[in-house]
Amino acid sequence: MSPTTQRRSAAFLVMLLVGLIWGATAPLPIRAADASTDASFESPTSIARLGEPLVFRATLRSAIEPSRVELLTRRPAGGAASVEIAALADGGDGAYEASVEESGHAVPNTTLRYRFRAVMPDGTSLLGPEETATVVDPRFEWRTLEGPLVRLHWYEGDEDFARRALDIGEGAIARASELLGVTETEPLDFFIYASEPALREALGPGTRENVGGQANAALRTMFGLIEPSDIGSDWVDVLVEHELTHLVFDTAVRNAYHAPPRWLNEGVAVYLSEGYSLPDSGSVRTAAERGSLIPLEGLGGLFPTTRDRFNLAYAESVSAVSYFIETYGEDRLVQLIRSYAGGVTDDEAFTVATGADLAAFDAAWLGSLDAEVPLPFGPRPAPPGPLPSGWTAAAADPAGTPSGSPAASASDLGGETVGPAPEASPAPSESQAAGVDEASVAVLATAALAAGSLLTVGVLVLARRRRGA
Repeated sequence: MSPTTQRRSAAFLVMLLVGLIWGATAPLPIRAADASTDASFESPTSIARLGEPLVFRATLRSAIEPSRVELLTRRPAGGAASVEIAALADGGDGAYEASVEESGHAVPNTTLRYRFRAVMPDGTSLLGPEETATVVDPRFEWRTLEGPLVRLHWYEGDEDFARRALDIGEGAIARASELLGVTETEPLDFFIYASEPALREALGPGTRENVGGQANAALRTMFGLIEPSDIGSDWVDVLVEHELTHLVFDTAVRNAYHAPPRWLNEGVAVYLSEGYSLPDSGSVRTAAERGSLIPLEGLGGLFPTTRDRFNLAYAESVSAVSYFIETYGEDRLVQLIRSYAGGVTDDEAFTVATGADLAAFDAAWLGSLDAEVPLPFGPRPAPPGPLPSGWTAAAADPAGTPSGSPAASASDLGGETVGPAPEASPAPSESQAAGVDEASVAVLATAALAAGSLLTVGVLVLARRRRGA
């Protein structure tokens, strides 16, 4: 055999070996269930009651026991499904009972679309029929009154009470929609609880003690505490309009990337429900004089929990919205809010609407109050400790940060940068220094094994050719 033929034979053996290795390690495709299979799901059932675990069940009829059965759940509006492995029990005669019990709190009106999926031993899968489960509050005998957009649910008080609450809700939706330039078409549910304990049990653990209502945009549902004797008070108008404005605000800004700052959402709700009132204006002025204002950067997420700071956060929010309207007009405010639907950042949204970023607007608002930027609260870098003998200050970390930790940024410190940030990148961690992770080790081991096999085959081929020659 010529050297050329020997080289071609060796190359063929190498390609064959590589193909065998690739075929052994490549994942098997999951095929859809064959239409001719006799396996099938019966209609699934669910139990969804407030204060109890959510229970989902289905019966699979199959001559072959499945490898596993999964529960798939998702929101009615769509999005990715959540997958959970179901418990499986053999019911005999080819029946397999699948069930999932989910603990944790779910507020009333939580709605899920759900179905089961069986994965068979050969890799095929079978989807069952889809059903809907909605969490109910069985503690009360609910009555329902429907308007063009709002569905009102209540259990205490007469129909006049419900009618007034419904009219307030419909008016709130109309005013917020007009300001924000959106058209609401999907119904909203409004649940009225007549006592604080009942409302708190519905909203679940972690609800703050100063909450009298809550809007859940994902469910398009509002919960409110209104006793029948309070229906004539102005406070009810404020509560209902405030919370329903949040739902319209969500329609105007909804996107998959970035939510507007909390102060803007709350500020618009307060502005529409009660305006920039004298009490709120007084609170903001007093805080400005005392140097205790919270900058808008500190009101982008959850508000403070203490009552005074909580109330101040709301007052500052409506103050900032009122300042924006006085400076730029309502049309610019609508432009700012609607721009968030495109998934833009805060700085991008404010730059388009005002010509400068959010920090510049924050500074201008503080300046309108003759207020100085308050010192941020929160963690500070620890002072440098004593140097070991033989070390010099020049050898120490110039930023005073531990090795392997990035220097504190302005956002970490509430906007104040402490010390110069080092130009070098943070020191790598132990695993980064090693340069490989567990997956990389597995890949390298496989490659080494393949290389060894190829080397062995090559040696055998050459040895045989030499003997043949």
